[in-house]
Amino acid sequence: MLTLASDFGSPYPAAMKGVLRSHGVVDLVDVAHDLPRNDPRAAAFWLRFVLPEFPPGVHLVVVDPGVGTDRAAICVRAGDHALVGPDNGCLLPPARALAASGEEDDGGDAADIEVFAVDDADPRSSTFHGRDVFAPAAARVHEAGVDAIESLDGFARVDGYDDYEIPSAWVEAETAAGEVLVVDDFGNAVTNVPGSFLDGRVGETIAVETAAGVRQVPVVETFADVAKHDPLVTVGSHGYIECDVNQGRGDEAFELAPGRAVTLSFEEAVAAAVPTA
Repeated sequence: MLTLASDFGSPYPAAMKGVLRSHGVVDLVDVAHDLPRNDPRAAAFWLRFVLPEFPPGVHLVVVDPGVGTDRAAICVRAGDHALVGPDNGCLLPPARALAASGEEDDGGDAADIEVFAVDDADPRSSTFHGRDVFAPAAARVHEAGVDAIESLDGFARVDGYDDYEIPSAWVEAETAAGEVLVVDDFGNAVTNVPGSFLDGRVGETIAVETAAGVRQVPVVETFADVAKHDPLVTVGSHGYIECDVNQGRGDEAFELAPGRAVTLSFEEAVAAAVPTA
C-alpha cells in the first residue's frame, strides 16, 4: 500500500498518481489533499493521528512551502512503515507514532526511526517536487521494500534533519494552559491540552480564557449533550481537548485560530459562580 497526503487540492495529486502508476504502484490510498496550506505543523498533527490506523506501507507526504529551496528531500523508516517527503519537520511526529504503534507486534519502539537523505538533483520543475522528486522516490521504496531502503542508489542515512515536536501544555490539577494546534473543517479548535485533564469532570463547568476574554462552558462527552449552537469543551478522538460548538464553529465562538493561547480552569469557573460580597 502507498498512501498520499498533501495540501495540493486538485488537480496536482493526479500528476503524482500518474508517476506512481507509471512505476507500477497500483494500491494507492488518498489520505487527504486538503491539509492546511503551507502548514507542516498541521500536517504533522493530522498524520500523527491518521497514519497509525494503516497497515505497514509507504506514505508520500507533500506539504512543502520550501519547494525549490535548499531544504532536503528525505525518507523516514519507522518500524514497518516509510514516509517520503520534504525535510521540514512534518514527517517526524507521524513517524514516531508509527514506530510506537508496532510495539505490541514486533517489539519496536518510538526510537526505531532512521532518516535517509534522498537525492533530489535536477528535478523537472522547481515548483512541483511532489511529482518530480517525492513520487519517484516513494515508488522506489515501495518496489524495494521498507527493509531495503539503504540499498537504494541516492538514499543515504543521515543524523541531521528538521524535526517538529507537538508542544506540550502546562497542566495542574485545576488549570491547564496551552495553545490551539489545528482547527478542523467543522470549526473545532483542537488544543494541545491532553484529554486526561478532563477525567471525571464531565458535567462540570470550565472557564475558557482566550485573548477575546473568558467564557463559562460545560464539559461534555458528546456534542448532543448541549443545545444546538451552544459552546462546549470535550475530548476529541485524537485525545486532545477541543473548544467546540454543537452544530457550529468553535473557532468563531471562542475566537481561536492555530497558535493562539488558551487557558482552561475549573478554579476560575468556581470563582465566577460564587457571588462576592
